[in-house]
Amino acid sequence: MAFALLAVLVCATEPPAAAVEQNNLDRDFQSAVAQYEAGRYPEAAAQLEKILPQVPESFEVHELLGLVYAAQSQNERAREHLEKAVRLNPNSASARTNLGNNLLELGKPDLAEQQFKKAVALEPGSYDANHNLGELYARSNKFPEAIPYLERAQHAKPSAYDNGYDLALAYLLANRLPEARELAQSLLKQKDTAELHNLLAEVEEKSGNFVIAVNQYQAAAHMDPSESNIFDWGSELLLHRTLEPAIEVFQKGFERFPNSARMAIGLGMAYYSLGKYDDAVKSLLRAADLAPSDPRGYPFLSRAFDSSPSQAEDVIERFRRYAQLEPASGQALYYYAVSLWKGKRAQDPNVDLSQIESLLKKSIALAPNLAEAHLQLGNLYSDQRKYREAIPEYLKARELNPDLADVHYRLAQAYVRTGENDLAQEELRTYQQLRTQHLSDLDKQRAEIRQFVYSSKQGSEAKP
Repeated sequence: MAFALLAVLVCATEPPAAAVEQNNLDRDFQSAVAQYEAGRYPEAAAQLEKILPQVPESFEVHELLGLVYAAQSQNERAREHLEKAVRLNPNSASARTNLGNNLLELGKPDLAEQQFKKAVALEPGSYDANHNLGELYARSNKFPEAIPYLERAQHAKPSAYDNGYDLALAYLLANRLPEARELAQSLLKQKDTAELHNLLAEVEEKSGNFVIAVNQYQAAAHMDPSESNIFDWGSELLLHRTLEPAIEVFQKGFERFPNSARMAIGLGMAYYSLGKYDDAVKSLLRAADLAPSDPRGYPFLSRAFDSSPSQAEDVIERFRRYAQLEPASGQALYYYAVSLWKGKRAQDPNVDLSQIESLLKKSIALAPNLAEAHLQLGNLYSDQRKYREAIPEYLKARELNPDLADVHYRLAQAYVRTGENDLAQEELRTYQQLRTQHLSDLDKQRAEIRQFVYSSKQGSEAKP
């Protein structure tokens, strides 16, 4: 930012001493400017504080002093001077922009928006004014509002990469995919970056162009092998069941980032989807140790444990810990109950079923809409030949999730045991229809994988 000489007028008829004083003030001010531009902020602040008593109504001194304090993250002190600068010169778009940025740092986005809007009104063609307002809206997920201002900034300065990226991202999140693609490809010619390849991958994924999306994620990961970029690449392969390449990417990613829980979960999911259940359990156990309260890996750990009971003690211990860490979570108690039942049943036919029943009932009390808990409680009763008690649990599970095929099968078996054969046949027909329509575990797994991937991208882990 360029700073003019102090706006203190000296009349030609004034004594030479006054002119000398003005020259000294200008010299000291320009010295402060030089200190600021060289990054020597404490020195600049000291110089300006020395000048200020002599020119307490100087717009230039207050504006620069506000910027100096802002550069040192002394935002409250900065605000005092930036607000004064705006009062002294309310028609300065740059002063309002500086104040708006300061208000953002202070966590006052509504006040910042007011200043940015006034800056745009004062200078409609200004790059800074439009970019700042557009970025403010984008950060608030108001993408339709952000786009017009980012577009004006793009028109004012087409070479500004940051604004161009923000605009392409806003297009993507507003689902304006052709514009996002066109702008991102244009920016790539200007500056080839990993984040642009990642953005283009998101565009192509949303557009249904899987192969192009994978290639873009791969390019981003090769250019910048960050935890996030490698995870995105592996996740895209996993989402579309290109499983062996997904395993290879997640393996390398986990070797590079051994503290990444989501990388371990992704690897476990890929192993499970490929039918490598022992490896899936091992990877998901590592994820549980890295992030014991993260719920996203436990459904697959429970499912993998069904097919790989050899690590029963380790699995039960992780679910016990999860239940202890999340005592108000019905799902946590559900998984602990099921792991106890699966693991102990394989080793001891005389397992304490009352403990498992108690855990399942507590799970239902905490999460009454958890269909799986009702199903397993029904199964527990059925295994004890308590079919009259099992049927209401199956009916509740069916009510909560009529697409859960196993509910209809187990309910049919219970009806057979109670002599209600017509009802049993009806449930079996529904069971067969669901299996024919592929409303099965595979569909549920795919939905869980997609949910895991999307939630992981929205709350990306910090890079180690």
